[in-house]
Amino acid sequence: MSSPALASALAQMQSLATQAGGDAASGQRVDTAVGNGGFAGELQASIQRINDLKLQAGDSMRAFQSGEPGVELDDVMVDMQKASVASEMGIQVRNRLVTAYKDVMNMQV
Repeated sequence: MSSPALASALAQMQSLATQAGGDAASGQRVDTAVGNGGFAGELQASIQRINDLKLQAGDSMRAFQSGEPGVELDDVMVDMQKASVASEMGIQVRNRLVTAYKDVMNMQV
């Protein structure tokens, strides 16, 4: 997956998280509490964890390419795969959220 596509997916997820944490159409705040942080907070934390995995994978790849001691190829490959799986999971969650949002918007009231 290309970096612009991932950046676009993350931007869309952040937009949905902002909308989920914002005011409802009726002007009242919707309680989306899940634990202490709420839904929007959990979504933001998930996006941050995905980003951290990508950054860690990039750092380990650069360290391996520069020949730093103690950086093994298998560790780099595992880090890259973790980042890839997390990114794909984030995209799938975004797709499900968009579908759910569209379904709710199309409901007859």
